[in-house]
Amino acid sequence: MAREVTDQMNRTIRLEGIPRRIVSLVPSQTELLYDLGLNEEVVGITKFCIYPEEWFKSKNRVGGTKQVNIEKVKALQPDLIIGNKEENTVEDIEALEKIAPVWMSDIYTYEDALEMISLLGNVLGKENESTTICAGIELEFKKLPVVDSKKVLYFIWKDPDYLAGKSTFIDAMISKAGFENLCKDDRYPELKELTENPDFIFLSSEPYPFKKEHAEEFQNRFPEAQIVFVDGELFSWYGSRMKFFPNYVSELI
Repeated sequence: MAREVTDQMNRTIRLEGIPRRIVSLVPSQTELLYDLGLNEEVVGITKFCIYPEEWFKSKNRVGGTKQVNIEKVKALQPDLIIGNKEENTVEDIEALEKIAPVWMSDIYTYEDALEMISLLGNVLGKENESTTICAGIELEFKKLPVVDSKKVLYFIWKDPDYLAGKSTFIDAMISKAGFENLCKDDRYPELKELTENPDFIFLSSEPYPFKKEHAEEFQNRFPEAQIVFVDGELFSWYGSRMKFFPNYVSELI
């Protein structure tokens, strides 16, 4: 039965029943589709959708998150394409909308992520599964330890030195972990002059591959800070992977 659904960008899309041929353009949401119990329904993913491993090896790849191969998507004849405002380009999404309905997520906070899981559960006929996933995430986050707030700078790139700032999901996870993000600018600004010294420097595992020599350099630049390599996926992937974040942070602290 045809129905209309609303995505997180407040766009209304029309679906002809429950989607049976899905293309996912976001790695964390691809993993969520797997955890929702979908398999044959997912016919296309990006080259960055590395989880689950069996899908990465077997599913059709339609390019990158910001360089989608439109013709490959068209050949897969999807009845739903799932994207994200930050991960995908406006040009790609506009082209893909000519092929099939496109459901977009728009995530900045912990609450946004849970909403995305719930909404997709409804769109895909997996309400019970999405409810279970959300409940499991919420249960794990209640276990986060209460810690004295420590100041942190979270680096995502080197030369130029880009940080995760406000209005990002990473910032939301930094706050959930009990840290204070010293970067007060929005999105992903370049490092500027600091008025406070950080207690921690977080070097993310993605998108830049920070290594030991970078840690030594940052230690020289911030001699009073503790340099920590952190799992970028756990700080930035909104979806079912969130359930692992609280335990990871507890061990990190």
